[in-house]
Amino acid sequence: MPFEWFVALRYLRDAKGQTALILAAVSVGVSVIVFLSALINGLQVSLIDKTLGSQPHITLQVQREAARPLVDPSDDRAVARSVQPAPQRLRSIDQWPLVMADAERTAGVIAASPAIVGAGFAVRAEAKNAVVVRGVDPERFLAIIDVRRRMRAGRFDVAGGDVVIGAVLADELGVGVGDKIRITTTEGIDDVVAITGVFSLGNEVVDKTWVITSLRRAQTLYALPGGATSIELKVADVFAAEAVAGELRGRTGLKADSWMKINAELLTGLSAQSSSKSMIQFFVVLAVALGIASVLIVSVVQKSREIGVLRAVGTSRGRVLRIFLIQGAVLGLLGSFVGSALGALLSKLFEGLVRGPDGAPKFPVQLDLELFVLATALAVGVGLLAAVLPARRASMLDPASAIRNG
Repeated sequence: MPFEWFVALRYLRDAKGQTALILAAVSVGVSVIVFLSALINGLQVSLIDKTLGSQPHITLQVQREAARPLVDPSDDRAVARSVQPAPQRLRSIDQWPLVMADAERTAGVIAASPAIVGAGFAVRAEAKNAVVVRGVDPERFLAIIDVRRRMRAGRFDVAGGDVVIGAVLADELGVGVGDKIRITTTEGIDDVVAITGVFSLGNEVVDKTWVITSLRRAQTLYALPGGATSIELKVADVFAAEAVAGELRGRTGLKADSWMKINAELLTGLSAQSSSKSMIQFFVVLAVALGIASVLIVSVVQKSREIGVLRAVGTSRGRVLRIFLIQGAVLGLLGSFVGSALGALLSKLFEGLVRGPDGAPKFPVQLDLELFVLATALAVGVGLLAAVLPARRASMLDPASAIRNG
């Protein structure tokens, strides 16, 4: 064993009480970091998954119609302007197949689907509910929002103009699989459709309003033959959605809204969670560093005579320095192992204790290799940094003074 390692481990073994105390402090600190990181990361992943489970990452649409002047000013006539928003109507994207093909070639985009999205009413006997009709290409749509795995009853089948509807809407209309409802659109066109499935995406607004049918049937309902009012996209990196939307906005001239723009408040909340996690980690790291530094400083004082003897027999300053740096690193490494295991155990216990009515964890945790590697690197780094001051003090001791006064 190298000399520095032998002496460093001997010092740690001789001061068993101090070593156990600082190991406990490091372990608790690392376990807090692992537990909080796993909890906050799990909550963020769960929130994003629930949010994106019912909406595309990016939506391309025609720009809103701008207000047009009814009367133009002239040399002999002044016009007092009163600008009112122009009434909007459903409009198809010009040459949408070419636009969709171009969007699919954009870096980061992994799926694209055309859609017609319009308002209407679903009528069944005396019940009449406002709905959002979504006409989709089934295979492409399922690559964006996988409704098929969220089916509560029946199957996802919109061929031939059949529809699937949200669970809350089905309850309010009093219908189920195989029943028929009348759909009336804002264009004054109505049709009787059969229900082939009932889904639940976990979003009450969506489950209460969505009626999904085929793109061809929606084109008929909204008098848009061959048209598509929007192109919905899915990207590989959800946090790069706004950058991809900006690129498409500039290239196509269309309105490109990312989920990040639509859910700005959610992003603010996620950012606040990340900031709070960083602050907690900082203070935990600070407490651990002070603990390691204080114990090692006490060790230097207690062993000053021994350090003086080592220096007197020819041990270099660099070797003395490395002895205490090794102690800091070993304390950090061992504490990170124990703390990571404890943090993972606490995370899983907490996840299992708090569950919702459906049996799913209310507070899901996310444990991955990256988290443990980060915790280990952080603990070892803090151990080394905390040992710098005691190590320098030990290496600078004068041998004669240390032996005489130690």
